[in-house]
Amino acid sequence: MKICLRPCGPDDEPFLYQVYASTRRDEMAAWGWNEPQQEAFLRMQFNAQQRAYEWQFPGAEHSIILCDESPAGRMIVFRNDAELRLTDIALLPEYRSSGAGRFLVKELQAQAGASGLPLRLRVAKDNDGARRLYERLGFSLTGESDTHFTMEWLPASKAEDAARADHDSEATAEQ
Repeated sequence: MKICLRPCGPDDEPFLYQVYASTRRDEMAAWGWNEPQQEAFLRMQFNAQQRAYEWQFPGAEHSIILCDESPAGRMIVFRNDAELRLTDIALLPEYRSSGAGRFLVKELQAQAGASGLPLRLRVAKDNDGARRLYERLGFSLTGESDTHFTMEWLPASKAEDAARADHDSEATAEQ
């Protein structure tokens, strides 16, 4: 499967909503709401998420994930002098567990490694599959909120520096 990205455009909003809604369908079904209630709630949440991302991560790259040239999901990456941040990645159900997410995260790791910057992300506590993937890819838990874990991947040189600093602070504490 060929996996690539293309920039989001104004015509992509219906697809972006479809991707977002697909990530919340199981949750919605559990609440027992009818279709119009679910639709109204999902639209409100989608719009709020879009505004929050724009406010928190101005200038982030918003991309459509393509698998064999078919729209399969979305990815948002924020870059600055201190980090690369995987702000959001979501795939339609039929593309989950296909290797597409893993491929794209590894690409971001390569970019972070080349620039010497950490790659950071947040993952919902109830998204065990994604959390396990990130752990397999070398991400470490750095914090948590009521709903999310924060995780970080460090390029080799940064990881060595962090390990050395931990060792040095332990040695100082022992003296």
